[in-house]
Amino acid sequence: MFENRKYAIYGTFILIGLIYAVRLLFLQVFDSTYETASNAVKRIIDVPFRGQIYDRTGKLIVSNTPVYDLYVTPRKVKIADTTAFCDLLKITRPEFDSLMAFAKAYSRVKSSVFLRQLSKEEIARIQDAMVDYEGFETVKSSVRDYQTKSLANTLGYVSEVSEKQLEKQETAFYRQGDLMGQSGLEKYYETILRGQRGVRLIMQDVKGVAKGSWKNGELDTAAVAGKDLYTSIDLDLQEFTDSLLQHKVGCAIAIEPATGEILAMASAPTYDPALLSTGRAFSENYGRLVMDELRPLFNRSVQARYRPGSTFKLVQALVGMQSGAIGAGTVFSAQGTPFKPHVLYGMHNLFQAIRFSSNPYFYNVFKRIIYNNPEKNVYKKSVIGYENWRTRVEKFGFGRKLGVDLPSEIGGLLPDVAYFDKMYGEGRWKFSNTYSLSIGEGDIIISPLKMANVAAIVANRGWYIPPHLVNGIGKRANTAPEYREKIEVGVQKNYFEPVIDGMEAAVVHGTVDRSANIPGIVICGKTGTSQNRFRGKVMKDHSIFVCFAPKYQPKIAVAVFIEYAGFGGFAAAPIASLMIEKYLKKQIERKGYAAKWMEKNYMGNVPRVGIE
Repeated sequence: MFENRKYAIYGTFILIGLIYAVRLLFLQVFDSTYETASNAVKRIIDVPFRGQIYDRTGKLIVSNTPVYDLYVTPRKVKIADTTAFCDLLKITRPEFDSLMAFAKAYSRVKSSVFLRQLSKEEIARIQDAMVDYEGFETVKSSVRDYQTKSLANTLGYVSEVSEKQLEKQETAFYRQGDLMGQSGLEKYYETILRGQRGVRLIMQDVKGVAKGSWKNGELDTAAVAGKDLYTSIDLDLQEFTDSLLQHKVGCAIAIEPATGEILAMASAPTYDPALLSTGRAFSENYGRLVMDELRPLFNRSVQARYRPGSTFKLVQALVGMQSGAIGAGTVFSAQGTPFKPHVLYGMHNLFQAIRFSSNPYFYNVFKRIIYNNPEKNVYKKSVIGYENWRTRVEKFGFGRKLGVDLPSEIGGLLPDVAYFDKMYGEGRWKFSNTYSLSIGEGDIIISPLKMANVAAIVANRGWYIPPHLVNGIGKRANTAPEYREKIEVGVQKNYFEPVIDGMEAAVVHGTVDRSANIPGIVICGKTGTSQNRFRGKVMKDHSIFVCFAPKYQPKIAVAVFIEYAGFGGFAAAPIASLMIEKYLKKQIERKGYAAKWMEKNYMGNVPRVGIE
């Protein structure tokens, strides 16, 4: 009996031992949950490099430089000697207090950026000492590295995501401290440039010491770098154009007519894009640029609001012929209009009117268009004629956005009937209230990009592809579908020839300064002066010139706007001429002429309190 009980007790102990052994075997070999019993699993986000940006020839414009951000979790912070800690990081005690207060305001238990963009050298200097300071960790990041001081407004800049932007995001992607594109191409192509984050899960002991990957990295995901952008910009032309706009306020845009690709987009004054690439100096530099009364952060090419002035006569001539109001041989007298002719007196035809930019002629063209309908009542007749005119003009891109791949393009203003009804009363206005539109003045507002596109339309004899800056995402020659489709403006091809002949004559022996001619290259252009006021005071006109070259099989269309510089043929035209020479000849042969216009200074004409 006793012997049987002994064996039963032995068997019970052996069974219990086997159960424990099997359980331990399962926990240690087949189940990894034991790992988290005395270790914490930490989720580490790997931020990818942003996509790089190249010019049309493959030259690198924007790349990335690795840096490190120092994050803090306030609840975990233990600092015995704050002074020593500040000395280590080379910050002052007030700076430390401010940074800690900001981190605590965000969250006491979540990590947030304490110091941004420490270099590899700085990290190497402090990393051994940082093990003594709990609650701090470094995260690898990057900053934009610019290979040129040009193109700042077009490229845009990257900065820390704001609290408002965090709240507005539809899907949770950005975290406090993340960077995102805030303007220009960086903003427009943000979702393409930013890439995909990676995630690593690592085990830490109670002291925060890393113990290796959790589950051997099976659940980790690798970061995927953003896709590269291949732009249509010719960097050599871009940098040369920026040099021509020194000491001036204005902009210049060049487009390849056949493709709509933007070859250069310069706005002046500008800034070195590197000023906004360093987070630790971002606030100071950004604040200084914002406070600059000449607004260097303002991309005049797509954001500025100008009247087109006499450059609009190109559109008036084409609309007039297409509507049947005039023909190439139509002659008008300079008499009987509110305008005085610049050069011609007496009778003149369309060719002469474009060559010498005749205001009286285009007054009569507009009047013919407006009254070219059978309605008898002068007010109703004006409304019908105006609506017909506006419909045709709108096809050239006026009164709406062209769709350039930038986030800040303005649509401009092409007044509709409701606009004048509100201004004068419904049915109480007629041609005499709107005739200033005949010469591109009054209530019409455009951006410079729109006039560069008009030059491309004329160069193409009636069509355009929406202007764009990127012709490849991830690889070259990968243009978006919307930038491959031709848009017709509804004017017969044969109507363009008399207009183009007049443009050629304007450059050779018309309203353009003779020195703007390029030996061996036929430029077809149109001058313009845009009236403007500053705080109610009449100021010096803005100088405008639009053109393309060569006359046949054109390769480049250009628009130049120089503020407060006067007549277009003597300020904007020389700059456009030099841009064409640089692009078509790949060099500047008129070196003295180029030097003259690089040094030309119109800043004395510019009001010193903001820009209208």
